[in-house]
Amino acid sequence: MNTIPILYDNDEIFVINKPAGLPVQGGQGIKHSLDVDFSEQVGHKVYLVHRLDKDTCGLMIVAKNPVAANKWTKLIGSKIAKKEYVALCVGKMKAKSGVIKENLTQHGQEKSAITNYKVEKEWKKSYLVDDVQNEIEFSQIRLILETGRMHQIRIHLAKQGCPIAGDDQHGNFKINKLLKKYFKVKRFLLASVRLTIPIENKECVFEIENPFSELEVN
Repeated sequence: MNTIPILYDNDEIFVINKPAGLPVQGGQGIKHSLDVDFSEQVGHKVYLVHRLDKDTCGLMIVAKNPVAANKWTKLIGSKIAKKEYVALCVGKMKAKSGVIKENLTQHGQEKSAITNYKVEKEWKKSYLVDDVQNEIEFSQIRLILETGRMHQIRIHLAKQGCPIAGDDQHGNFKINKLLKKYFKVKRFLLASVRLTIPIENKECVFEIENPFSELEVN
């Protein structure tokens, strides 16, 4: 079991950097999960406040007790907290920045979903097939969530024609096969990189380096 980095803790919460590939919650057939492994690491039971997909890495809040979990679940779901992500995508957005407002259907109900985005950089990468050179366009996009629907970023970007690289559920399956074969991309490339939350009546910002700065596809 690898140690999960702790960026901050107080009487109520931990702010951690979740590794990619680690599911946040255990279940049948899951050998390692954040809720179990991190509880063992700190020596007591911890409580999930919010979730990241298994292959999404980066900043998360974990509570130390049920009362704190209830408090921080409400805070993280409100506009008081701000969550920023970086995604490496296949294709190009029509505009360099903007707001995606597209409702998502979850558990049979249609819910509003709002994602702010800004394209940070764009580039092309070549690969050879039978001595023929081909190219794939890539975009690095920073995203700020106004709502926190399940798979919101992944679905919104896919519907914009710029899916996250390696996303086999919502993305471009044909290109993902090429990414795996020629660029060794084995998971989707999304990270929670910046978290702004209130602590003791002050706005506190936690940030990690972009984990895709030395990318699998560079």
